[in-house]
Amino acid sequence: VGYRDASIPLSYLSASKEPVGYSIDLCRAIVDAMSTEVSRDLVIKWVPVTSDTRFNAVIRGQVDLECGSTTSNLERKKVVDFSPVIFVAGTKLMVKKGSPVKSYRDLAGRSVVVTTGTTNEKTIRDLVARFNLKTTILTGADHADSYAQLVQGKADAFATDDVLLYGFIALNRAQDQLMVVGEFLSYEPYGIMFRKNDPQLAKLVAATLHDLAASRELEQTYNKWFMRQLPNGQRLNMPMSVQLAEMIRIMGDDATTQ
Repeated sequence: VGYRDASIPLSYLSASKEPVGYSIDLCRAIVDAMSTEVSRDLVIKWVPVTSDTRFNAVIRGQVDLECGSTTSNLERKKVVDFSPVIFVAGTKLMVKKGSPVKSYRDLAGRSVVVTTGTTNEKTIRDLVARFNLKTTILTGADHADSYAQLVQGKADAFATDDVLLYGFIALNRAQDQLMVVGEFLSYEPYGIMFRKNDPQLAKLVAATLHDLAASRELEQTYNKWFMRQLPNGQRLNMPMSVQLAEMIRIMGDDATTQ
């Protein structure tokens, strides 16, 4: 199982260096369903992946499931497969409090850091080119690196999915130092990634999520990570979006007709 070490609160390392989070809990449920399917207990081998390495890890069979904050889109579905949508996010900007940057337009002549291999990188590059902002685009090896570049003053803004930005603020207790600004710059539906052309695995992944949605366990898992206290004592306080609530409702209804 591939995990991310800094995609808070979806997939990250706890203080005891154990993978935890919303996506991790859903993947554990999928592995439990696999165990039932093959009538034996399966042991999870955790494999760290980054934005840059996650696709090859799935394609080359280094991981069976990638459980992080990966956007499901048509381009990516040419080489990998995805579960039904488990979360909906969108690109926003994080800046230091007091920053003159309030929207992407304010990036003109300034610098922004993005994480290599993410859809956010493409979004920012396209925006900068389209509006000729003359923005310096920096890259981080992973989300933690990008966050560090902002905090250290190397970049004026950090662009990634809003949920990850709020997660960094909560994890680092940085509410007094950092803020998320601007409009949504992209639509990012997350899915659990797995190998292409494996209909048996695809069916099991979909059926597991359908069952979780129908029993409302999926909603409870969401609340555990987005509404309640995180292991470090902080809260994101991010109510489920209308879009995600509707997707989960439809997913649950589909489960009852299978």
